[in-house]
Amino acid sequence: MDVNLAERVARLEAIEEIKTLKHRYLRACDAKDPEAFRACFVAEGAVLDYGERIGRFEGIDALVAVFERVALNRIDGRYTVFDMHHAMHGDIEITGTGSGTGMARGRWTLRFRQVDTVAGTERVSAIEYDDGYTAADGAWRIARCQVKTLWTMSRPLAEGCQIAGELA
Repeated sequence: MDVNLAERVARLEAIEEIKTLKHRYLRACDAKDPEAFRACFVAEGAVLDYGERIGRFEGIDALVAVFERVALNRIDGRYTVFDMHHAMHGDIEITGTGSGTGMARGRWTLRFRQVDTVAGTERVSAIEYDDGYTAADGAWRIARCQVKTLWTMSRPLAEGCQIAGELA
């Protein structure tokens, strides 16, 4: 394989690995899995800005604590918040590569839906992610995240609304 082709293949493989990482992160959010959530980020030095509603964090520990407090909250043994994350329009650019390392930027549009049984509301949002990724030892992780909410619609849950399923 010539060098140019090898570089192109490596770039395409990196882009697919980053897409898989982002999907793993979104699934961890929806599945209420803090260990899988944490594993999507660099161990040290992450800079994460989820906006006014959630906050800005340097390092992953504080964000995981917020995730656990919100996603894992239960009343009478039942979860109180249910999320659905659908990312699309991924635009990934590999910005640097080296021996076993790499850097990339990714922009995503997120369709976000949340049901809050305590507030009795359903919220639908359009959100933009601007992420920075780092690869070390062959594994891509999120190193930077900037979240911008474009719009949100909130409405009360219908009277008698029931939530059923594995997490309900």
